[in-house]
Amino acid sequence: MAVFVPILISLIDACFTVSFVSYINASPSTSLPPHSSLALPLCFSSLSLRSLLPASPLLFCRSCPKLPQCGRGFRTRSPHTGTNSFLFSPGLSFSFSICTCMSSYIARGNGILQPHQIINELENVIEEDEKMKKLKDSPFSKVLQSAQEAIVLPPFVTLALRPRPGVWEYVRVNVYELSVDHLSVAEYLLFKEELLDGECNDNYVLELDLEPFNATFPRPTRSSSIGNGVQFLNRHLSSIMFRNKESLEPLLDFLRTHKHDGHAMMLNDRIQSIPKLQSALAKAEECLSKFPPMTPYSEFEFELQGMGFERGWGDTAGRMSEMVHLLLEILQAPDPSTLETFLGRIPMVFNVVIVSPHGYFGQANVLGLPDTGGQVVYILDQVRALENEMLLRIQKQGLDVIPKILIVTRLLPDAKGTTCNQRLERVSGTENTYILRVPFRTKNGILRKWISRFDVWPYLETFAEDASNEIAAELQGVPDLIIGNYSDGNLVATLLSYKLGITQCNIAHALEKTKYPDSDIFWRSYEDKYHFSSQFTADLIAMNNADFIITSTYQEIAGSQNNVGQYESHTAFTLPGLYRVVHGVDVFDPKFNIVSPGADLCIYFPYSDREKRLTALHGSIEELIYGAEQNDEHIGFLGDRSKPTVFSMARLDRVKNLTGLVECYGKSTKLREMVNLVVVGGYMDAKNSRDREEMEEIEKMHDLIKKYDLNGQFRWIAAQMNRARNGELYRYIADTRGVFVQPAFYEAFGLTVVEAMTCGLPTFATCHGGPAEIIEHGVSGFHIDPYHPDQVAENLIYFFGQCQKDPSHWEKISGAGLKRIYERYTWKIYSERLLTLAGVYGFWKHVSKLERREERRYLEMFYILKYRSLVKNIPLAVDDSSTELR
Repeated sequence: MAVFVPILISLIDACFTVSFVSYINASPSTSLPPHSSLALPLCFSSLSLRSLLPASPLLFCRSCPKLPQCGRGFRTRSPHTGTNSFLFSPGLSFSFSICTCMSSYIARGNGILQPHQIINELENVIEEDEKMKKLKDSPFSKVLQSAQEAIVLPPFVTLALRPRPGVWEYVRVNVYELSVDHLSVAEYLLFKEELLDGECNDNYVLELDLEPFNATFPRPTRSSSIGNGVQFLNRHLSSIMFRNKESLEPLLDFLRTHKHDGHAMMLNDRIQSIPKLQSALAKAEECLSKFPPMTPYSEFEFELQGMGFERGWGDTAGRMSEMVHLLLEILQAPDPSTLETFLGRIPMVFNVVIVSPHGYFGQANVLGLPDTGGQVVYILDQVRALENEMLLRIQKQGLDVIPKILIVTRLLPDAKGTTCNQRLERVSGTENTYILRVPFRTKNGILRKWISRFDVWPYLETFAEDASNEIAAELQGVPDLIIGNYSDGNLVATLLSYKLGITQCNIAHALEKTKYPDSDIFWRSYEDKYHFSSQFTADLIAMNNADFIITSTYQEIAGSQNNVGQYESHTAFTLPGLYRVVHGVDVFDPKFNIVSPGADLCIYFPYSDREKRLTALHGSIEELIYGAEQNDEHIGFLGDRSKPTVFSMARLDRVKNLTGLVECYGKSTKLREMVNLVVVGGYMDAKNSRDREEMEEIEKMHDLIKKYDLNGQFRWIAAQMNRARNGELYRYIADTRGVFVQPAFYEAFGLTVVEAMTCGLPTFATCHGGPAEIIEHGVSGFHIDPYHPDQVAENLIYFFGQCQKDPSHWEKISGAGLKRIYERYTWKIYSERLLTLAGVYGFWKHVSKLERREERRYLEMFYILKYRSLVKNIPLAVDDSSTELR
């Protein structure tokens, strides 16, 4: 239901009296006499102001020197003489203020206005006249504050309004006539496309609309419920079971058909109906009550097998009793919590495949290489925690099964001194988790060299086919769960899930669409460098095919009240000339769940934990930060070691914005007097990089050092590969009473933020994305807006000023950051939640497979007809002739 559209229509439709105060130096084009006055009601929705003088363009005056008494009003000027003026005085009404504001948008000419530009124009109107201040808190102002985009094509201003996360409305305002039209999504996108050539003549454009497939599918409606999909799903399932006992049959069927390696688990053929199940459970409960809780399952296995029960209920009498009791409660009076607990404990996940094709995926000497950063760290920490939780659960389930995890990535023959040319590599700290590398292959052979994540799309289908064979060989079967990572990994996971019929989980990490504004409407200008048409198409297919999606934060899904989420940006958009997405991704879909990762507590621990500190590394760290030598690992020097250190570490690319932080520091004389700046990222020499953005940022960094003469106050350190030393580096900075700054224009989660806070380092992080949820502003850290670097500098100056006055202020923020991490961001919490989700969605996949079949066939057609044709336009990489395998 529309929220803001009726408000805007009523505001602009408001009738008021227009006084014709004066008409000076009348032109031949009008018969009205000079110095006449009259009053008449004017309804803006039905009568055009321009119709009063059809040949005159509408202008707005700030003052009228010939009529000082008139204040504000409308003025027209004759195109014939240029001297005629004609004034309406609307009594300073809201309607006139609306006119002024909307006309300022028109004055900018054709284009797209971002939210800050929309609000800036409103603020300019308010600032220029005291009498306009009432507009600031008006309904009209609230409507504009909800606008995420304005398309300006005079005389029209079309607004994309977002009353709350996940909910959109579209309106078109004719500023000359002051009329309002409510637009459909398709109409809005069509209007937007006119920006490119002024018109759209193709009446038969492909429109992707997934809404019909989900019309009867359960989903929440409140924005606050977004990201809590499993809770909603459990409420839905338990409600159906409560109202209709026949709906319990799928649960019985699910338990009866549950097998691993061909061996039945949970129930056998002796239980064929719900009444028989209830009877058997009652008998089992009575039987188990005779045994002490710690009695091993083997002592009563035969007796329970005769009742219809197989292994999987628990390894002791106590644990099996708990499971039996949970199922009895579900059969008698199901509730969401009980259902989730029961489904989460069913043994369902023994073999997991995690897909991450791009970059250099390895355990050592890879961090900082192109396309290699937080995602690699995330997955390595993830699989260690996941294996531990799987082993613990399998033991408690009473099963003798060895779980296995495979990280499927690309094999790189030109490994640059890493292990990325090894087919199989066990992950350290695990028993049965391996990195399985599969090469990119074409008809010309195996591609040896690294290629950018933006160029991988032509290789992924063959990669998925080859990976499927390699996975089958390693597991001697099929996995139970497949987890995709980033756009490329999610597409491969989709292809494998579709082929193998297994539960699919997606993790985006960072979707490119929100990083590059207008990369949809102007996709052609990005195509040669980024191939976004292929990536956005792959994202749509993978997002809609996934059984469940986990994100690190709410903002990743649906943003905030003022910012659009990564997934939400895929709700509706257009790639002119290719297709329009009318209903793409629905952020209210119960497949979305927030599961936040943590930091490896063996590497990242508080600076105050002196017994664990890696003091043997302090010599190399001191040389890294303060050494006088200028080389390929570090340049610049710090003249005053007594100053605290502002520290940042990230990939050197445009979005991570390390150069933005350096410029912010360089411009602030006061900040430079108070602190040193140390950044870690990239190479010192652009010749050593093969990443386009990184090369540009390297050159920019050198330019900034010269421009602001930063020597003596700034140290630039090349990307560091040693995680253990990086952990101690955070703590070393904490010893100087420094801070960590994460200045990214957008950060999906912010793993370095969690790492820094886990080490006790007060943290300033971008307000755009995940860090806004990790940090409680002013309590456990601080939010900064990288689009306002002056404010960033002021915030840092204020913090260090407070610390000078009260040294305990630093410790207060440090301690609150640690408390926040221990409560919310640990891998133990993450792995427990992920496996529970796998259980619930595995059951849901079993229940709803027929309902989803039509949608998946639709997506398959979209993949074959559109995605395949797009990737054919991406040039294949070519190895040097001396190294190419044929």
